[in-house]
Amino acid sequence: VREDWGLLEEADGVRTAPLAGTAATMPSVPAGMADAMPSVKPLSPARALLLSPLIGPWARRCLRALDPVSGGCTEQGIRDLRHDLSHFSALAAVAAARAGISFTVRLTAWDGVLTLPSLGALHTAGTGDAEVEAVHRQGHLTLRQWGADDVTVHLETGFGAWSSAPAWSPAHALPGLLPGSAPMPLDDLDPYRTVRGGPRYEDLSGPVTLDDAERKRWLQAWSGTAAALRLGGEHRVAEAVALLRCLVPLATPPGADTDGHGSGSCSGTRREAFGALLSSTPPTSAVFAATLVHELQHAKLSALSEAVTLHRAGPSERYFAPWRPDPRPYDGLLQGAYSHLALADFFQRCALDTPHPAHREPAWAQHARYREQVGAALPALVGSPDLTARGRRFVDQMVAVYERMTEHPPPRGHVARARAYVEATRALWTQRHAPARP
Repeated sequence: VREDWGLLEEADGVRTAPLAGTAATMPSVPAGMADAMPSVKPLSPARALLLSPLIGPWARRCLRALDPVSGGCTEQGIRDLRHDLSHFSALAAVAAARAGISFTVRLTAWDGVLTLPSLGALHTAGTGDAEVEAVHRQGHLTLRQWGADDVTVHLETGFGAWSSAPAWSPAHALPGLLPGSAPMPLDDLDPYRTVRGGPRYEDLSGPVTLDDAERKRWLQAWSGTAAALRLGGEHRVAEAVALLRCLVPLATPPGADTDGHGSGSCSGTRREAFGALLSSTPPTSAVFAATLVHELQHAKLSALSEAVTLHRAGPSERYFAPWRPDPRPYDGLLQGAYSHLALADFFQRCALDTPHPAHREPAWAQHARYREQVGAALPALVGSPDLTARGRRFVDQMVAVYERMTEHPPPRGHVARARAYVEATRALWTQRHAPARP
């Protein structure tokens, strides 16, 4: 650990580029957008790596394992902790390599894989645990293991590394959302990209390693995402550039067809991985733009809730949320209403500004449904005695945004259908969960 820490400290002394997603990394950003984006000093390779989203889940897992009440003193728990702590060595090696520092260190491959975040992964000769010697000189990283040929890896600028060796799987990234912006990691290698050994989000499929065809589908959807976001307002593009740092591919869940279309898509965020978005392959740019609007709202509110106490409601699951079949806790209701409010705003702007008449009616339909869903949730949020003063201001602002949407109402037919949908959803929910209602 002392040697690893020394590498990190040395890498921390090198200043390179500003953090991705800041105005300084994007010379082509319009002035109006740049004013709304963060401006920070250049980061060292060590800090840039340690501030990447997927470091959070790893750090949290390590801290939990060190807690004596976590039950980590079993043989498996000790092995898992050794595994997790050895990831620190890999991080230090990557930071030092990015900083151009020469070094020789020993790393550990677990279950036949050594993952080097932002570079790629080495598949060792055997499927078990193995030591790997890593030697870095002048941008070339040589990985040596017993019983196999050396693997020489050439670092790319900013993200990724390539090698002609079949044992090496490079990290992949999509182009920046806007011209001149940093590449967007499409991380299907990091061992901490989803929850390991614990409860998984019930609506999410598991992680997946992409093949070339699936990567191409991601690129096709991603390439039109900025234009689709811009229909909902320039601020949506600026928000995505500033907040989104990493995409984590998920398997196509049951319910989608062979092309990834249908109702079986899924997405999510994690509180401990701010800036990362988990998603199955988007069927279209328009669908992914809406996904970004939805999930970035969750990320923002989660971050705000870590800094500010908005309410003191307990975890009791008893509230009706028109977008879910099950009763929700107050915090879940707040999260859902906040994200659906953004979707209602997004689709209203799309309906008003789309240049394609054929897209206008579907956008109005989406707007009407999301707005009616939010309207059904707001009374419970506003009426809660558990709101703090700051939480009260926050919810009041949500109400103000909700009411401002009446300035540009959708066609009455869409409103009627949306209301009928929410009423039917409430009736079914009440039939199933009447005793749980507040």
